[in-house]
Amino acid sequence: MISPSRGHPNRKAHNWLVYYALDRDLVANRDFLKGCLYDLGAGESPYREFFLQFADRYVAVDWSASLHGVRADILADLNEPLPIGEAVADTVVALSVLEHLREPRKMLSEVYRIMRPGGTLVLQVPWQWWIHEAPYDFFRYTPYGLGYLLSGSGFSEIKIKAQLGFFSMLALKLNYFSLRLIRGPKTLRLLTRAVLQIPWYLGQQIGPWLDRFDGNWARETTGYFVVARKQGTIDNSVLGSPAILNEERERMSVLDSH
Repeated sequence: MISPSRGHPNRKAHNWLVYYALDRDLVANRDFLKGCLYDLGAGESPYREFFLQFADRYVAVDWSASLHGVRADILADLNEPLPIGEAVADTVVALSVLEHLREPRKMLSEVYRIMRPGGTLVLQVPWQWWIHEAPYDFFRYTPYGLGYLLSGSGFSEIKIKAQLGFFSMLALKLNYFSLRLIRGPKTLRLLTRAVLQIPWYLGQQIGPWLDRFDGNWARETTGYFVVARKQGTIDNSVLGSPAILNEERERMSVLDSH
C-alpha cells in the first residue's frame, strides 16, 4: 500500500508526526474511499496515488489563487457554488481546508449537493495549530462546532476523532516555535537546523508515548479527523477521548480510540 503522505511537499523533519497521524487515519478509513472521489482544496494533489488505490476516479478541485502549487482538474473558489453537477461524487475529501474558508457552510452545503446518496465526506481540520497560509486562515473548530456545521448541512453518521494527544501537540508546537531560531547567514541557518534535528525527532517519538497519560485527547489535540455520510442515522461522536462536559454526554456519545 502506498503511504498517503509519501512525497507531500509540507512533510518535514519538524512535523512528520502530524502527517503520520493523518496517514494512520486515512488508512484506517480507506473503505470509505471509493467510486468517484473529489479532493477539495487538493493543492498539488499529494494524496492522488493513495486515493486511486481505492477510488475509481480522482478529481482535484482548488482555486487558482492558492498560496501553494495547484494541480487541479477543476478550478473553483470553495467559498462559492461549485461548477460541479448534482449527485456525482461517491467520496469527497477535504484535508486541512475548512479553516481556510471564510464561508465554511457554503462549502459543506455544496459537498452535500454534489454527493450521491450514501456518499461519504472525509474531512480533517487543525485545532491547536499555528496560523498558516495567512491571511487565508479564518477558523479553528471544536468537535461540537464540527458536529453542528455538518448536521446543519444535512450530514449524518458523523464521527469525529482527535488525532493526537496533549504531549504530541506540545512537541509539535515547540518544533514550530524553534523554526524561528533558524536565521542569520546561510552557514548559521544550516548549523542551527542540523542541531534542531535531534530535539525535533525525540519530541515526535516521545510525545505519542506520553499521550497514553492524556485521558482526553479532544481537549488539546493537533486536529480532528471526521467521517460523515449523506444518509443514515445521526451519530455525532468524538473518537479518542472521554466527554468534555457532562451536558455534552446527553447529545454526543464520545468513544475511546486509544
